[in-house]
Amino acid sequence: MNTPDPRHGALLHAWGRVVARRARLILLFWVCFIIGGFAIAGGAIGGQSLFERLTSGEITVDGENMAGRDLLVKANASGFQTYSIMVRGVDLASPAVAKAAVEAATTVTGLDHVESAANPFVVPEGPTSPAAQPFLGVSGMSSGTFAMVVTYERDITKEQEKTAQEGIDKAFDTLIARSGATDSHRGGVRVLVDRIVSQVQTDLRTGEGIALGVSFIVLIIVFGGFLAAGMPVLGAIASIAGALASLLGFSHLIDLDASSVNVVTVLGLGLCIDYGLLIVSRYREELRATLLGRRSRDLTPQAKVRALGATLDRAGRTVIFSALIVAISLAGLAVFEIEFIRAVSAAAVSVVVVALGVALSLIPAMCHLLARFLVGRRTDISGDVGVFSRLAERVHRAPWLVIGALTALLVVLALPALSLVTTASGPELLRKGVPERVFFEDLRTDFPRLGGAEVTIVTQAPLPEVEAWAATAAGRPGVTSVGPVVPRDAGVVTLGLTTGDGGVGDGSRALVESLRTDRTPFVSYTVGQASGMRDFQDKVTEGAPYAVALVVLATFVLLFLMTGSVVIPIKALVMNVLSLGATFGVVVWIFQEGHLENVLRFDSVGGIENTIPLLVLAFGFGLSMDYEVFLLSRIVELHEQGHDTESAVTLGLQRSGRIITSAGLLMVIVFAGFAAGEMLTLKQMGVALILAIALDATLVRMLLVPATMSALGSLNWWAPASLRRLHERWGISE
Repeated sequence: MNTPDPRHGALLHAWGRVVARRARLILLFWVCFIIGGFAIAGGAIGGQSLFERLTSGEITVDGENMAGRDLLVKANASGFQTYSIMVRGVDLASPAVAKAAVEAATTVTGLDHVESAANPFVVPEGPTSPAAQPFLGVSGMSSGTFAMVVTYERDITKEQEKTAQEGIDKAFDTLIARSGATDSHRGGVRVLVDRIVSQVQTDLRTGEGIALGVSFIVLIIVFGGFLAAGMPVLGAIASIAGALASLLGFSHLIDLDASSVNVVTVLGLGLCIDYGLLIVSRYREELRATLLGRRSRDLTPQAKVRALGATLDRAGRTVIFSALIVAISLAGLAVFEIEFIRAVSAAAVSVVVVALGVALSLIPAMCHLLARFLVGRRTDISGDVGVFSRLAERVHRAPWLVIGALTALLVVLALPALSLVTTASGPELLRKGVPERVFFEDLRTDFPRLGGAEVTIVTQAPLPEVEAWAATAAGRPGVTSVGPVVPRDAGVVTLGLTTGDGGVGDGSRALVESLRTDRTPFVSYTVGQASGMRDFQDKVTEGAPYAVALVVLATFVLLFLMTGSVVIPIKALVMNVLSLGATFGVVVWIFQEGHLENVLRFDSVGGIENTIPLLVLAFGFGLSMDYEVFLLSRIVELHEQGHDTESAVTLGLQRSGRIITSAGLLMVIVFAGFAAGEMLTLKQMGVALILAIALDATLVRMLLVPATMSALGSLNWWAPASLRRLHERWGISE
């Protein structure tokens, strides 16, 4: 192997010398960074941890749904947190039960930060009155079941709510004892959020444990030693620290959804392991080339510096290109006017920067300090003939057959994606049987009127106009019942339309679509989960063309600067579309259609969470291009050294194939760790990215790329004369 001339890539060579001279200082910096990152995220600095600031629930966007909600808040009809209890197995006609319920409501109402407490025994005219019916089970007085709803003061803090809940729970305990209830269940939105955040923490620990532990074992096998294997793992730990600290910072700017922690952390973890694998492997290759068969004790300080410079010139350049493409694909998410998506975009890009910093400083510094221990008998270095070169030779014999067969396979796998349905789950994010989910399921079943109508019309129109329109509302799609027209504060009037599907079913969606296309004769707003989902989809539709244009153009330019070809970037983009399409098809087949529920341990909700397509497209595109860059960098390097296209592909695949498959395996392990968790959103995300990486690192990079390169031959390197001159001046090459 020829070590690249230090005159080329002078900047990266120079940086390699700086890293070699300041290796211990760089290592100390990153150790402090890791400690500081975890300390900040854990609340040791600043007083509040990341997990204390997380939220969970419906992801909101500006639109009709939010405008209607704002009106409800103005009318004092929204913005209040509640905490409820469902009491079962009591005699609702018993004076003892009535007395216990009244005393409980009186006690709770006297607590600080409590606005009101309601149950069927404290409403005017008692439990037989119409006003009491929502608080009784579906069978009324014969159900033996009633609910008590406690409403907190508006804008109550989490600590104030916690204090109030302690007093409420004592009152609930007394109510159960005095009423003779055989069963009870408590819950509320805040309780659900706390459970989801707790599950995220548990899944994060589980995922990190699996990812770091199994990845370390695989790296030991790849590198044949503990020290070399430990370097990417230490880099991954640095990325986790950076990710958590970064997310804490963003949590002070916006409400950060709990699932974003795992999504961003897993990206940094995977990238750092991949980049570390590439840098360490290339450094060992350069060391062996420098030693020329001599023993590691013959390694001079100058040789170590030269090897480090050569490593950063080539592998470092590859890492920079990869990080840029990943960052660009993630930055494309910022185009969408969705606060949650923009927050994930910004946090993920910051984590990519951390991963790049680790790959260009921490990993090289450790390589330099431990150079003598990295040259061993067992190594990850492949010769010029092996499994991957023979695979490439077989592909070269019938490239068009390989292209046709793989394209057909990927298209078939993608077909289920045509029926993709998105949804926005709440309690369903947790597994069936989890108490916090069971509470909301029972509330919806036993006390359907307490949950309110699935779709609410909010307006400031005159009451008679709204009442006149309400008389016709029963004919709208999905409507099963029409609630009363309710005048509220600030001239606001509301009308509830019930669909009976929980707010995200076909009935609610059809009703919202009808109300958006065939408007009421007065200015009004539709409010509800289905309305929020419609606003979310509208924002996605508006931003998609700009996001796609940004990512495609930027990726094309970067790959052109790397290769000098316009054909290779176009091929790369087309192949990414095929692999991501196949990924979505399989994800829909699994999660939407409910296959493999027992194997993967999830409960299908009949759709894909609405944030998943955007996140998988961005993350999957960036990570797929990651492996494209790994392979192309070797092929381009060999082509520039004088090899023809076919031999460059054969040698390039042989020399990079083990790294690509190892990197792909490690990334799959990382995502598998998080897919092993209980949260539905994270499981969908993890499985989707496992599929994207597995398809890309095997079928696409190992077979489809060599086949297309072989089929097109010298056309791979074609570019118009004007662009060729541009590349000669500004391109990145030897």
